[in-house]
Amino acid sequence: MSAGSNTGNPGAIVTIPNIITVVRFLGTPLFVWLVLGPREYGWAVFVLAMMGCTDWIDGFVARKLNQTSKLGRIMDPLADRVALVAVTITLVIAAILPLWLLLLLLIPDVVLLAATLYLFRGDADLKVTMLGKTRTAALMIGTPMLLLAKALDSDFTTVLAWVFLGSAMVMHVIAFSQYFRALLAKHREIHHPPSSDQVGLP
Repeated sequence: MSAGSNTGNPGAIVTIPNIITVVRFLGTPLFVWLVLGPREYGWAVFVLAMMGCTDWIDGFVARKLNQTSKLGRIMDPLADRVALVAVTITLVIAAILPLWLLLLLLIPDVVLLAATLYLFRGDADLKVTMLGKTRTAALMIGTPMLLLAKALDSDFTTVLAWVFLGSAMVMHVIAFSQYFRALLAKHREIHHPPSSDQVGLP
C-alpha cells in the first residue's frame, strides 16, 4: 500500500516499496499457472497468501523509510485490481467460482475506469479508502479459502470462504459508489469551482 502519504520522494521510481509491489504483480501469473496447469491448489493458496502479505509490507516499508511516491500510489491499487480480476477469472475457468461473482467484480471496475478516462484522461489520483482495502483483504482471504476447501474437501471451509466472499462483494458495491461520488466531486471541483459570489454562502 504505497499510497499512504504525501511525503517522501513523489518522483521516485526505483524504491523498495515499488519493488515489493512489482513482486506482487509477478505472483499473479504464477497463481494462474498453478491453478490451471498442474492444479497445485496448496501452492496456489501459498502464493495468494504471500501476495496478501506484500500488500501490507509495501505500505509499512513506504511509511517507515519515507519512500512514498506517485508511481507507488498508482501501482499499489493497480496491483490489487489486476490480482483480484485475474484470480477471479482463473477460479471461474477452473469452475471454483460462479460467473456472477466475476461480473459483480468487473462491472463496477469497468465503469470506474471508463469514467476516470473520460473525466481525467488518466489517473484521478484518488486515495485508496479503508473500505476498499478491507474489501480487497476479504477477497484475498475468501478466494484461497475456496481453494483450500477444494483441496481438503471441507464443507465448513467452503461456508467460511463464502462468508468472506459475500462480505467482500457487499463492500465492493459500497466502495464503488464511494469512489464514483469522489470522482464526480473532484471533477466538479476542478472544472466547475464555486464562483466568487458563492464563496461564504451557507
